[in-house]
Amino acid sequence: MDRDYFYELMHGEGTTDYERYLNTKKLFSCQGDFGEFCNGDELQFQIVHQIQELLMKLIACTLLDIDEYIKDEKTNRTITLFQRVYRLQEVMIKLFDMLDTMSPKEYQEIRIKLGGGSGRESPGFRTLIKMGEHLWHTFEKHYLEKNNTSIEKIYNSEYSHSDTFMVAEALATYDELFQKFRFHHLKHVQRSIGLGAKSLKGHPVSLLKTGLEKTFFPELWQIRDTMTDQWTTRYGEVRESLRPDQ
Repeated sequence: MDRDYFYELMHGEGTTDYERYLNTKKLFSCQGDFGEFCNGDELQFQIVHQIQELLMKLIACTLLDIDEYIKDEKTNRTITLFQRVYRLQEVMIKLFDMLDTMSPKEYQEIRIKLGGGSGRESPGFRTLIKMGEHLWHTFEKHYLEKNNTSIEKIYNSEYSHSDTFMVAEALATYDELFQKFRFHHLKHVQRSIGLGAKSLKGHPVSLLKTGLEKTFFPELWQIRDTMTDQWTTRYGEVRESLRPDQ
């Protein structure tokens, strides 16, 4: 089989409307040349990370739309767009399964070409980290303050499964999936290079664990602790078993 023939065929000629619209010539030039890859996994490594950057770009742009709908208190549209975001997040998480097909040896060869590169330098990741606080302020202003309510009221003392509660839960789901992404990234790093090693910047890889302790919307998680503590105060910390022999 003539590899060069098929390599050329993969890139296309860039002359059809489809190719022009998707700018496939430029798209395929974003990866290295086939003859320059250090091993058979480097192309996958580049493409998976490039896909994740594109997905984070789409997530960020969708969150900007969500931010506008939150300002207008358009709850249905907000929740619909969050459903799109969740699906994008799930795809990002699933992509780690692809990277996990690399052996540690093959990944070490790829690392030689990374320079001082780190996932923490990802423009998409940095953008999403910054957008969390902005989204919370918008929700706080237009759903809580404007309606003279609070997280405690919508979840507990005045709970009615209101629009405000629904948007809060949508934010919580986004936050949870982002933490799942960070967890799967950590497990991929552990599988590839271990957690006791140092990153390409000389820092312990185990520092990635600290990111798992951070959430975008701590108020939404704290209310669950508060409500459970209140329940425990009323009903006791230890419950009797439903089994008669216990």
